[in-house]
Amino acid sequence: MSDGSAMLVVGGGPAGLAAIRGYRRAGGTGEVAIVCDEERMPYRRPPLTKELLRDEMDESELPLESEAWLVEQSVSLVSGRAVALDAEAHTVTLSGGRCLRYARCVLATGAEPRRLPVRGCDDPGVRVVRSLDQVRELVHRLRSAPHAIVIGSGFIGCEIAASLRRRGHDVTLVSDEAVPNAGRLGSEAGDELARWLADEGVVLHLGAGVEEIRRDGDALEVVADDAKLRASVIVMATGVAPRAELLAGEPAALTDGAIAVDDAMRTALPDLLAAGDVCRAFNAAAGRRLRVEHWGDALTQGEIAGATAAGAAASWDSVPGFWSMIGGRTLKYAAWGDGYDEVVFERRADGAFTAHYLRDGRLVGVLAHQSDDAYERGQELIAAGASWR
Repeated sequence: MSDGSAMLVVGGGPAGLAAIRGYRRAGGTGEVAIVCDEERMPYRRPPLTKELLRDEMDESELPLESEAWLVEQSVSLVSGRAVALDAEAHTVTLSGGRCLRYARCVLATGAEPRRLPVRGCDDPGVRVVRSLDQVRELVHRLRSAPHAIVIGSGFIGCEIAASLRRRGHDVTLVSDEAVPNAGRLGSEAGDELARWLADEGVVLHLGAGVEEIRRDGDALEVVADDAKLRASVIVMATGVAPRAELLAGEPAALTDGAIAVDDAMRTALPDLLAAGDVCRAFNAAAGRRLRVEHWGDALTQGEIAGATAAGAAASWDSVPGFWSMIGGRTLKYAAWGDGYDEVVFERRADGAFTAHYLRDGRLVGVLAHQSDDAYERGQELIAAGASWR
C-alpha cells in the first residue's frame, strides 16, 4: 500500500484534471495522484466525434496538459482501473491489486456508452465512441467499410453521422425518434437538424426502433421495424450511463444510478467528492440536483471539487450548457435539462434560429444557431429564473 495522497483523483477526464487545478489554486498542498485507466494524459473528448473523426486534427492536439505539468504540480499519474473503494479506510484498490490511500478523494470516473438491449449489440462490428482508442478502432474498420450505420439521433449520433460523411462514407442514421433529438429539443429544432444531416448526405431512417442486429459474413444487418439495413460498420450512440460502480455498496450515496453530491461536490461519505458525468449535483441556482453530461460543466464541477477538497468555499450555480458541431454548423445549448412544457421557436430568413424552452412560464433552456446574443441573453434569464416575455 502506498503512503497515501493528500488528494486522490479517480478518473482521467476533464473533471479529474480540473479537480487538481482547483485544488492547487485553492492552496491545496501535499501529494496528489490521478488514476487513469487509459494510461495517457487527460485529453479533450469533444473532438473525438468531430475534428478528430473527420481527420482534421492530430492526436497530439488532444492532451489537456503536457507531461511536464505533472512535475510542476507535484502530481503522480497512476495507470490502472479502480475496482474497489473503502470510504471508511480511505483506500482505493486497483485491478492489479495495488491499494492507494488518500486523505480526500474525488471520483471523476465519467460515464460509459450504453448499448441497446437487442440481439447482436455486442458484435465486434458494432462500435461506440467515448475514448481515443475507440476512435482508432473505428477508423481502422472504416478503411474497408464504404457504408456505415449510426444508431441514435442525439447530439453525439448526429455529430458522428455528419463526420463520417465528411470522411467520404455512405451513412445511414437510424433512430426511433421522428426527428433528430426530438426528446430534448422538440420537433421544430429537430426538423432543422434533419435538414442539416440531409444536406451533409446522411440518409435518415427515423421513427424506427432497432429490433435486432444480424451478422451476414462481413456485413451487418440492422432490423428496424419492417426495414433491413446493411452496412460494414455500425456505430451505436444511444446514451451513456454513469460509472458509479465504486459506490455500488453504498446505495445511500447514489441517486438514480449516479453519485449524489451537494453544490460543493461533496458526497454523503466522509472526505469523498465526485464531479462530472458520474454525479447528480445540486445546483444552487436551480435549487435541485441535476444530471448533466457536458464538457464545460465537468470542468466546472471538477474545479469546485478540488477547491472544496482544499478547504475553500465553492458552489456550483451556473447554467449547464455546451456547443455541438454537426458538419459545418454549430449549435449552442444551455438548459437546466430536466424538462419543459413549451417551446418558442424563432427562425430567421438567413437560416439562423433560436428556441426558448419554458416551464410554468419561466425560461429553462435556450438553443441557438448563429444567434449568439440570444444565446447569451437566454443564459442570463435562465440563471435568474425569469418569466418569459
